[in-house]
Amino acid sequence: MKKRKYLLFTIATLFFVLVIAGCGRKKTDTDQWSRISSEKRVIVGLDDSFVPMGFQNKAGEIIGFDVDLARAVFDLYGITVDFQPIDWSMKENELQNQTIDLIWNGYSKSAEREEKVLFSDEYMKNEQVVVSLKKNNINRFADMKGKILGAQNGSSGYNSFEEQPEILKNLVKDQTAILYDGFNEAFMDLKSGRIDGLLIDRVYANYYLSHEDNLADFSIVSGQFESEAFAVGLRKSDKIVADKINIAFAKLRESGKLAEISKEWFGEDVTK
Repeated sequence: MKKRKYLLFTIATLFFVLVIAGCGRKKTDTDQWSRISSEKRVIVGLDDSFVPMGFQNKAGEIIGFDVDLARAVFDLYGITVDFQPIDWSMKENELQNQTIDLIWNGYSKSAEREEKVLFSDEYMKNEQVVVSLKKNNINRFADMKGKILGAQNGSSGYNSFEEQPEILKNLVKDQTAILYDGFNEAFMDLKSGRIDGLLIDRVYANYYLSHEDNLADFSIVSGQFESEAFAVGLRKSDKIVADKINIAFAKLRESGKLAEISKEWFGEDVTK
């Protein structure tokens, strides 16, 4: 009988702890800077396969340009950054549900996304390109006519593909793209010939291909998609948090730290 009472007490206690923990991160329309600065902790959501912005290395550590930049920003305020891998196609939901505090991982600013989130100042320019094997003879978007295209699910590239069909969608086979959760699998399919071209961020393409032993086997072509800019995504209510990030960007740019981080990952200063 005592064991049964103890078991019931343990279950009740666990339930109480879970309820309290859940209440601590409930949805709110209040700016979260007070909580973040008090807890000295902020949670960044990212796709942990997006080289070189934020990704897991062979040791399982999350590293990358955006990882170093986020840490540099919040170091100015004495705040620790925790990086939370998420399903990139659900990133805005994770933000609104308070699972994460920020979307920060090569997150492109767009009019569609501005309806859902508040953006920080821009810190890097980017564009969408198609990577292919040179033997496929794809030297312009028009050469993708009737060919198989790959793209990342939930990416800005795929959004552009759908929103501006005249540029690429109407050309490719079945007027659709094979979707991947991450670019590593996509590159494997590109190499094996399962897809003919991969719609991808130029920053990722440049970094990935620079680490390929057979770089000469690939080509990168640009199309008519408008250039993009990377920024941090926040809840619309987190205006103070956005201001703090923007102030930190200005300080890091002035001190030369932003350029230093960029040169470490790209070999040059690619920041805006």
